[in-house]
Amino acid sequence: MFEAVELGRSTTKEDFKSQEPVFRVGLLTVQYELRDADFPVIILLAGNDGLGCTELSNVLSEWMDPRYIETHVFDSASEEEKERPRFWRYWRALPRRGTIGLYLREWTARAVVDRALGKTDDVALDKRLRHIESFERELTDDGALLLKFWLHMPKKALNRRVRRAEKSPGRAWRVSRVDREVCKHYEAISSVAASVIRRTETGVAPWNIIESTDSRYRDQTAAQVIIQTLTKRLAEPPLAAPKKGKHDVSSSPITVLDQVDLSRTLSKASYEKKLGRQWRRLAKLSEKAHRKGVSLVIAFEGWDAAGKGGAIRRLTRSMDAAHVRVIPIAAPTEEERGHHYLWRFWRHLPRAGHAAIFDRTWYGRVLVERVEGFAREREWKRAYAEINDFEEQLADHGVVVLKFWLHLSQEEQLRRFKEREKVAFKKYKITADDYRNRERWNEYELAADEMVQRTSTEYAPWHLIAGNDKRSARVEVLEIVRARLERAL
Repeated sequence: MFEAVELGRSTTKEDFKSQEPVFRVGLLTVQYELRDADFPVIILLAGNDGLGCTELSNVLSEWMDPRYIETHVFDSASEEEKERPRFWRYWRALPRRGTIGLYLREWTARAVVDRALGKTDDVALDKRLRHIESFERELTDDGALLLKFWLHMPKKALNRRVRRAEKSPGRAWRVSRVDREVCKHYEAISSVAASVIRRTETGVAPWNIIESTDSRYRDQTAAQVIIQTLTKRLAEPPLAAPKKGKHDVSSSPITVLDQVDLSRTLSKASYEKKLGRQWRRLAKLSEKAHRKGVSLVIAFEGWDAAGKGGAIRRLTRSMDAAHVRVIPIAAPTEEERGHHYLWRFWRHLPRAGHAAIFDRTWYGRVLVERVEGFAREREWKRAYAEINDFEEQLADHGVVVLKFWLHLSQEEQLRRFKEREKVAFKKYKITADDYRNRERWNEYELAADEMVQRTSTEYAPWHLIAGNDKRSARVEVLEIVRARLERAL
């Protein structure tokens, strides 16, 4: 693969000097036009020429407006990053729509080096590449323009560059341990890199392999690719807004929710006895989980007034407040709308030994956004696979993932709505939207049915909780969390 680009291409100093103003104007022009666009640009700089990646990132930052471009260099993971799934740090660094992000030593380059140096085997590499493919597909499906550059140098040229840099007082600090490892294991890294490039090559995010021996040719070629690709993308018409409107669901559908036994009840005396026992056991388990670094992600979905808040309060009662965080999810903020919908959930993932409890979740994409028309059909349809991949990464990292749907009857929901209107400190829980959503009950039930069927996995199954009786529901939630935590420990 790489032999095809080892052609000794170069650009003279005179030609480069005459063309440099053209590149700068072109880059600034597309960058300023991008500010009003509804997509971000993500530029990956990878390859065996690590020093060249750094030099090119500096050149691009100089030629473009630094206010709308951010550079991220992913060195060895920090302790905070190690406590979360691998892609957490990449999700956090994603640029918002209308801006550019430069990534060095990113997910692809690190996968290549780790496999070539024997830190992972073929099975681990295959799984990692699946997550890379999913990650990049999620970004491009959401509209991101992903530009991937692989800077290649022949072995002799690379060794000369690294040796010269090590002897230069002003550049020696730029030579990293990885740069030396690449020189030492050049053949192994080239072999793995060729395989990884073929695996991660897609029509919407192809690799641009650039011979990097001559820095002027490298910089000129990369700038031309960025200008041409971004110009073409900016000329495309924007996507039409999602269609809003009520779908015709004339009769009550038969769904997986019909299997939930809403007649279950628990007496007050039995409730208090079981609640106390679960609290004591869960308190010990949560403390043990904290000491052992086992994290929990607990997701609550369900009908309005089904008892999510009450279940969450009973759950947090048994946990140390310093180790648990409840995250209420409302309509996305302006900043959150500027990113992929999963971005705000990746940001909130807990560190090792901590718990994050989500009151409403990433499933809003296939529930509210689907039913209310806030998401295009193709957006919510592909979300099932995106969510499964997200949760699989959590589970692979050792995170305990628990998902609850609190179910209740329409009659019980209406009774609770009326009750809330009469109680001063509960009135804030009732809005016009709550009553309006009742009119679309069948649509939400169909959406919930498909959600459960397509996202209940062995690593993150759904637990359907009968919520007509609050006492029974709360105890069942505590029992499931306690049992799952016991297995994990």
